[in-house]
Amino acid sequence: MTHILAIDQGTTSSRALVFDADMKIVASAQEEFPQHFPASGWVEHDAGDLWSTTLSTCRAALDKGGLSAADITALGITNQRETTLIWDRATGKPIHNAIVWQDRRTSDLCQSLKEQGHEATVRDRTGLLLDPYFSATKVRWLLDNVDGARAQAEAGELAFGTVDSWMIWNLTDGQRHVTDATNAARTMLYDIRKGRWSATMCKMLDIPMALLPEVLDCAADFGVTKTFGAPIPILGVAGDQQAATVGQACFEPGMLKSTYGTGCFALLNTGDAPVVSQNRLLTTIAYQLDGKPTYALEGSIFIAGAVVQWLRDGLQIITSAPETQPLAEAADPAQSLVLVPAFTGLGAPYWNAECRGAVFGLTRNSGPAEFARAALESIGFQTRDLLEAMQADMGDAETATLRVDGGMSASDFTMQFLADIIGAAVDRPAVLETTAMGAAWLAGQRAGVYPGQAEFARTWALEHQFTPTMASADRDRKYAAWKRAVAATLSF
Repeated sequence: MTHILAIDQGTTSSRALVFDADMKIVASAQEEFPQHFPASGWVEHDAGDLWSTTLSTCRAALDKGGLSAADITALGITNQRETTLIWDRATGKPIHNAIVWQDRRTSDLCQSLKEQGHEATVRDRTGLLLDPYFSATKVRWLLDNVDGARAQAEAGELAFGTVDSWMIWNLTDGQRHVTDATNAARTMLYDIRKGRWSATMCKMLDIPMALLPEVLDCAADFGVTKTFGAPIPILGVAGDQQAATVGQACFEPGMLKSTYGTGCFALLNTGDAPVVSQNRLLTTIAYQLDGKPTYALEGSIFIAGAVVQWLRDGLQIITSAPETQPLAEAADPAQSLVLVPAFTGLGAPYWNAECRGAVFGLTRNSGPAEFARAALESIGFQTRDLLEAMQADMGDAETATLRVDGGMSASDFTMQFLADIIGAAVDRPAVLETTAMGAAWLAGQRAGVYPGQAEFARTWALEHQFTPTMASADRDRKYAAWKRAVAATLSF
């Protein structure tokens, strides 16, 4: 028993990775699953797809590594956050498709709660803003729109969970209904200061507390799975962005990471005290160990890697993501296309659920290359928005080095533009699988086979540092054009 199995259940695919005793990846498997869009702004997953692809990728990774369950010391889980499921405790069957974090169907409910003056209470209890992004209003929608759901919930017959809870329920054959503090903190139902579910929030949203899972540390005893043959303890759980924060070893206050997957999420470690943002960032839990939470400021961008999927599936100007870099490099430098990818609204620091995407600066000569460049540059612009808000909240004059990870961080063009537009170094680590690494480390150190925080932090290794090369006048001009484009998009 010298290996750790990490499940990384994401928005568009499920992945499994096996790490050895030296925290090196020895095998991995990945499988995409369908996205469902039943109405404009609605996004759903079949809960069965999440479970079946997780099972198949775990088995495939073990097979590739020539391993069996008996070789696995512990299991760690990281997951897409906020995505909401409710299932029947007796049958284990979901009452509806999972409602994905990107889903905007509860915009009107959020607006109504704002008009009733509830946002200050939401902010005080949960550190979050009233937005459809979070789980709570999705739970309310399910209770109000699925026949019989509210009566069943009040009778204690139903269970709510984010994807980690759903996975653990299935892995333990319904024996454990649990979550960790980082996932709980993203539901808009959890009091991040008191470390417990908020009766105030549940009452505000008319959500029976009997639905809610038990909340544990990120490294804890979540149960034992026999799904793969021999028993494997589940010892680590964290939402994907928090797992990446751990995997990047951002353990000291002031350390900053940004993950570029479907969306982009920047987290700044603020230590043992929650910082209340004055710039519409989120106050959240970075990780919780030994009963002690470490807090973070988070900026959330809904569309990062998803803009490349749009180039592929929507515009059909590429057939695979790697094609975007040579296209972007070939773009006409005389054209200045600006793409605001507000396909599902704008996240931080704007938080507008209703606006939609726009492109500015089109000419007769605008083509696939210019669209590719604008798409990749939009990721840098949005990141600068987040970092400027963080600087304002923390009173810092400039950005420290930014550690990056996620699929989009493999794009040299995107990362160089990011360094140029923020005017700071961007560090890409030798191990890009920081999300899975974080889940594996949580489980492995709980099992006693991986080192503690300080020694783990010393293992972090740099693969490439991108440093700014753009003239400050060009940087300011480009960012000013982006701000004008966002303002126009919001006003439209």
